[in-house]
Parts: sequence; C-alpha cells; structure tokens
Amino acid sequence: MKYKRVIKGRFIARPNRFIARVEIEGAAETVHVKNTGRCRELLIPGCTVYLSVADNPERKTKFDLIAVEKVTDGGVLLINMDSQIPNDVAEEWLRGGELFSVGANVRREVKYGNSRFDFYVEDGDRRAFLEVKGVTLEEDGMAMFPDAPTERGVKHIGELVSAVREGYEAYVLFVIQMKGVSEFRPNDATHPEFGEALRMAKEAGVHILAVDCKIEPDSIVADMSVKVDL
Repeated sequence: MKYKRVIKGRFIARPNRFIARVEIEGAAETVHVKNTGRCRELLIPGCTVYLSVADNPERKTKFDLIAVEKVTDGGVLLINMDSQIPNDVAEEWLRGGELFSVGANVRREVKYGNSRFDFYVEDGDRRAFLEVKGVTLEEDGMAMFPDAPTERGVKHIGELVSAVREGYEAYVLFVIQMKGVSEFRPNDATHPEFGEALRMAKEAGVHILAVDCKIEPDSIVADMSVKVDL
C-alpha cells in the first residue's frame, strides 16, 4: 500500500483524538489523526511525524497524520499509525497467496451473525472468515494489542468461535505496523478480557496470526510472520 504524497512534520499537541497540531515548514497546522486510539507512547511533543496530503481541497484539514518516529534504545523505529490501512495491507497479503491460493475469492466486510467481519474467503472447498487488528503498541521489542479496552474486539472473537463451530475456518490477523519486533502478545494489563477471549478462541480452533510490515514514510507492506505468545 502506497500513499500518493507524504511530507514530514514535527508533532506539537493533540487537542482531541481526531486532530493534532503539527509544525510543517515552520508553520503550525491542524491535521487529522487517522487513529482514534490513545497513542500516548507515540505522539510525544517534538517527535517527527509523517502526513499524507489530502486529495480533497475542500477538506477542513489538508493533511492526515499517518506515521511517527519512535525513539527506542535500539534507535529510531518508524511506525505507521493509520488505523484505516491494516485491512488494505491484509487484502494485498491475502491476494498474494498467503493462507489461500492466488485465485481465491476474497470479499471484504461480510456479515455473519451479529458481526461484520473484515474478510470472507472462498477457496475451493474452503470457507473462512478473517478479522484484522492493526498493532501500533511496542514495548522492548514486543508488539501488543490492544492499547485501549475493546469490547468490539471481544465480541468479534466470540463470533469467530461460533463460525468455527459451524464448519468455517476462522482467523485473527494482527498486522503489526512496524518492523523490529520479536513477538506478539495480547495486552492483558490493559484489557485482560481480550487476552482471555483470544486464548479461548485458539482452544476452539480459531487461528491466531501476526505479521510485521516493511514501513516507509509513504508506504506499508506486509512482510514476515511474527511469533504469537498467548
């Protein structure tokens, strides 16, 4: 996935979860934040951020904040924090022959029970649902999800278990929006119910997968499988 045009800025502040103040070429601008999560460990005053330029000239904000440089003990880690992009990354990954054949029928936003899953895949005799979660939280080389409680995420995992019981394959794919992590774990300290739901889902036959991404300021592409430790 590639953005059309990206520029660099310096983060100043985040008045609310939808907007931020960013210095661009010496002038302070109000920009849209494409991630409504807390991201407190990422958006630190003075940090370098990257912004995509909006196509619509009539928009109130001209820029979308999509990536940030996080300073770690090992150096600078570039993290894509666009919460709308993991599904596009996952679709490219699926259509590239991961999990299913290249010619598999991949559909997005398909309703099942009381949920709408990110993907439904038909591949020969195989029928599968797949839910995608974007991951931006990193601590000491470990990726974790969620960074805030997600009752919606717990509900979706329960629906995936129901799908398995009805004969479907089911997957949760954590798209880690960075490189340089050694493993993925559920963030039990923030939302223990999510971690417990994930462990119960695995016991019921839901496949729990994680993949990291190659990140550039203007692009993000799924790369390597990452160890999942539940």
